[in-house]
Amino acid sequence: MDKKKEFAKSKKKKKFAFSNATKGKKIADSNEPIIKGTLMKHKKGFGFVVPEEETDNDIFISKDDMNNAMNGDTVSVRVTGSGTGTDKREGIIETIVKRNITEIVGTFDSSSNFGFVIPDDKRQNDDVFIKKKDFKGAKKGDKVVVTISKYPEKGHKAEGVISEIISRYGEIGGDIKALIRSYNLIKTFPSSVNAEATAISKKETTTEAAKRVRLSERKIITVDGADAKDLDDAISLSRLPNGNYLLGVHIADVSHYVSEGGHLDKEALKRSNSVYLIDQVIPMLPTILSNGVCSLNEKVDRLTLSIDMEINSQGKVVNHTIYESVINSSARMVYSDVSDIIENKSVDLISKYASIYEEILLMDELALVLRKKRNDRGSLDFDFDEAYITLNNEGIPISIEIAERRVANKIIEEFMLLANETVAEHFYRLEIPFVYRIHEKPALEKMEEFQTFVRGFGITLKGSPENIHPKDLSEVLKKVENQSYEHVVNTIMLRSMKKAFYGVDCEGHFGLGVKFYCHFTSPIRRYPDLMIHRIIKESIKGKLSEARIKSLRIKAIEASSIASATERKAQELEREVEKLKKAEYMSKHIGETFEGVISGVSNYGFYVELPNTIEGMVRASFLMDDYYDHDPQNYRMIGRDKHKVYALGDKITIKVKDVNIPDGEIDFTVASPL
Repeated sequence: MDKKKEFAKSKKKKKFAFSNATKGKKIADSNEPIIKGTLMKHKKGFGFVVPEEETDNDIFISKDDMNNAMNGDTVSVRVTGSGTGTDKREGIIETIVKRNITEIVGTFDSSSNFGFVIPDDKRQNDDVFIKKKDFKGAKKGDKVVVTISKYPEKGHKAEGVISEIISRYGEIGGDIKALIRSYNLIKTFPSSVNAEATAISKKETTTEAAKRVRLSERKIITVDGADAKDLDDAISLSRLPNGNYLLGVHIADVSHYVSEGGHLDKEALKRSNSVYLIDQVIPMLPTILSNGVCSLNEKVDRLTLSIDMEINSQGKVVNHTIYESVINSSARMVYSDVSDIIENKSVDLISKYASIYEEILLMDELALVLRKKRNDRGSLDFDFDEAYITLNNEGIPISIEIAERRVANKIIEEFMLLANETVAEHFYRLEIPFVYRIHEKPALEKMEEFQTFVRGFGITLKGSPENIHPKDLSEVLKKVENQSYEHVVNTIMLRSMKKAFYGVDCEGHFGLGVKFYCHFTSPIRRYPDLMIHRIIKESIKGKLSEARIKSLRIKAIEASSIASATERKAQELEREVEKLKKAEYMSKHIGETFEGVISGVSNYGFYVELPNTIEGMVRASFLMDDYYDHDPQNYRMIGRDKHKVYALGDKITIKVKDVNIPDGEIDFTVASPL
């Protein structure tokens, strides 16, 4: 047999031994255990059932054993066997406990007598049949939502009715609209929410402003991106007679406008965050509020919640005050201008902002003090590049570059981090319900793997992997700085971290190296911030009764759970939109050669990241010079005969082989050096 065919055939073999097997076909045995869980299908047809009991391992389900289950369904599975010498299990879906998919987003196609919808989510492997009377105006190529009217049965596909036309064929931005809708997100607001927002936007605030501290004597500015319209944080800074700094962080008082339990509040909780997708925003609040009366626009009075922090020369907050205020922003500045003033000493910009030039220099001075303090305590700063994608008027990507993260971005980041930390500690000491931002320490097995990995670079990870301190990891980042393997070590360390989330128990933020942390500074776009603003205001007004404290804890638990889930969904959608547009951009560069770095390795092949953050895969089947084995412990692939190695972090020259725009997939092949 041809050696390559023999090797390919051996890769396809599955090493599962079943207690009940006849000629390779699994047979359900009534004595085998039945487990309930959620089906997660793969686009190739097979899938895994994630058991309700978290201690159980996932169960592999072959394409032939799905029993008409759809991705996301709750199912009961009869376990048929486990892999020899492994904890992997296989099973057969016996019953569908609950259908969890009621609608599908996809592309409509039709003939003269019937139509069907091809799901955008490739995990929903089968088309949905549409009777002609149920087209509801949909035409070939339209992006649509189909509501399932009849679920698949043996020999018959699912049937449905077109319930929504998302975009017409060829419509600008239709691809992103479809992705947004597939995540069950909607840009528009219900009429009841819009009506409430309109009424609130006209609300008279003079009486309320008279009750607050008016900060008219301070020079207060906002610093944001050039395209930002929802400005929710402003700063003031001065030096006190004793030499300390007085930093004021002033945050839009959204809670004054969004009353607890109203239509706006319920919708904001449901969304829990704004989602930013290149040239589109799905806001948490209607723009009449987020870009209007709540936004800290230049030269207008705005209601705010402020924290003043007195900071000594070592970066320690020695005193602070939290209070309701009224500000009038002196200048709406952008990151690039502030950075040019500090980095390039731009004469024109210094002249333009002469009235606040000294404050800008003081901002830079204080930020350096705060950054040193944060670095000294071991705060982890992963400075990874992010993509800045530019679309033309037709929604087509025309350039993909590295997003700027200059000195001004870092200054504002330091000030917001300090405000969040100070507010969290203040309310932790008061022992009242709160919403904290939590980042747990890494799992033991992840740290042991990382310890082994960096040892290969001659680096010793101090401390015990079981009780690792962020400072130990920070020391590793310092050791690899400016080394050829810096990016790879940063990448593996980040992958070893747990995801941050919201919760009512103050469990600390490992990545920042702090015991107390929350999100206080963005109530226009994050519900946890809005929630704690309410708590803060009731606390400083002395309105927290025992009954109210009990009620707030229940509401904080609910808000934390919803916000953590919606944040993950938003991040997934943002990644999907980026992948889509990156694939579309690279479709114009098929056959071209680029230099990149190996950014990931799997048994299917390895990923290569280009300097502009675009990532594609060199599949193992494309490597024709040898047969490559995956070495997961060392993040590499090794040729069996020639022993050539493709390892994480290696520089490599690739050629763009193919692009699948709908799936956001880019295929590379190894090319000769440029």
